[in-house]
Formats: sequence, C-alpha cells, structure tokens
Amino acid sequence: MKAPNGYTSRPNADDPRSTEAWALGEASRRLALAAKMDDKGESLREALRLNQRLWSIYQSALSEPDCQLPKDVPDNVLALSVMIDRHVMARLADLDGSKIGPILDITRAIAEGLAAKSAQPGAGALAKQAAAPAPVKPAAANATPVMRVSA
Repeated sequence: MKAPNGYTSRPNADDPRSTEAWALGEASRRLALAAKMDDKGESLREALRLNQRLWSIYQSALSEPDCQLPKDVPDNVLALSVMIDRHVMARLADLDGSKIGPILDITRAIAEGLAAKSAQPGAGALAKQAAAPAPVKPAAANATPVMRVSA
C-alpha cells in the first residue's frame, strides 16, 4: 500500500494525545481501505503490520516501570492490545479482510476516546493520562462484540 498523497487531517503537534488519536485513526483508515483492495492481500498485510507496530509502541510505553498511570489503566489497555495481537496474527495468517472488524472496533474506539480527551484543556499523552476502558468480557463465538470505552 502506497503512502497517501495527503492527509485529510493532521494532529496538533502540541498535544501528544491528539497525535496518538490521529495515528490510531490513520491506521484504522488504512486497514479498512486495504481490506477492500484486490491485490492478493499485500495492502492488508502492510496495514496490519502498521497497526501492530503502533500497538507495540503503546504496549512498550505502558509496560515501563515509571508509567505514571493508575495501575488499572495500563492493565486494561494492555489486555486490549493482547486481543489486537491475536486478531492481527490471525489476519496475517489468512489475509481475510472481511474479519478485521474487531481490530477496527478497538482501534477506532481508543482513537475516539483519545480525540475526545485531547479536546479538553490539560489533556496529556496516553502514556501519561489515559482513561481506562471498561473491562471487556469474552463474547460467545457467534456473538457480536460489544465494547465500552471511557476516555
């Protein structure tokens, strides 16, 4: 997948949270577009890898011993990232773009929460002031996933 010629929106350079929201939104956008491409999964593979790299950055930041967030925030976001890891690996194995829903849902929900917080005065970076997503209960195999994120 080639880099887009231009971005529809750009993050506010002064607000790390806005940058994080933009990055997750951009990764979601690329993933959704790649899922529709007819190129034998090459675009989807690239978009999945981008998404995985982005979530790995969050995993690393939230796993740092000096992470200043309340313990439940990193724990909840890391639990979501484990779900993302599993779904990304499964999609890299089969390159089935019709099954990227859980990846998009979680990534978009976190991006929307970060964007909403970045609009508030005094909002900081995910690794400094993230709001904890509500715990997600495992769904039945045929159930529609439901996710509540408070940000």
